[in-house]
Order: sequence, then structure tokens, then C-alpha cells
Amino acid sequence: MNAKDSDSTTGSTDSETERDETRVWLVERTYGDDELNIVILVYATDDGRRYHRRERALTSFTGPARETKAGLLVSPDALGTVDDPATRERYAEEASRMAARHDPDDSV
Repeated sequence: MNAKDSDSTTGSTDSETERDETRVWLVERTYGDDELNIVILVYATDDGRRYHRRERALTSFTGPARETKAGLLVSPDALGTVDDPATRERYAEEASRMAARHDPDDSV
């Protein structure tokens, strides 16, 4: 049995997987305080209530393979909660702006 046959027996499809994931948009890009070669990317839901954080070495930003995408689909397990109301509002505004100006796969 090949991998395609295996997938069909589970009833799982790519579109089902996407429904299980949450769309987040890039809302913040900063340098790490203690590590000068670390860039912190923060993505948030369009309502600003949930966020996803990624850290990348500055050297990993060279070349097309390490583009920073405007939006991502992430597992709900990979999302944190934004408790601060001011941060939540800022994230919501920025996520909405990014969603209006960019397709999720756009490089920013």
C-alpha cells in the first residue's frame, strides 16, 4: 500500500487539515534582546486574541528558501493567548492591515 492509499483510509484530506489550522498574520518583527543574531517573528489572528511566535537566526534570512510570509496556517496547539488588551488591539489592527494588503503567501 502506498502513502496515498494510506491517506484515503484515514479519511483525512489536505482541506480537512487546513480546517484544523488557524490563519495568522505577521504583526511584529523584532531583534532578540539578548541575542543580536535572532529575529523574532510574531504572527496573530485577525482578532488579535491569539499569537504564534517564531525565532530565526538572522543568517537564515538569506536566499529565497527562508522568505518571511505574510500569513501562515498553524495548529491551534501552537498558539498562545494575548492577555494584554492594548497588545491585542495592536495585533488585531496589524493583522487586519496585513490581510487587506497581502495574500498569505506574499513575502514581506
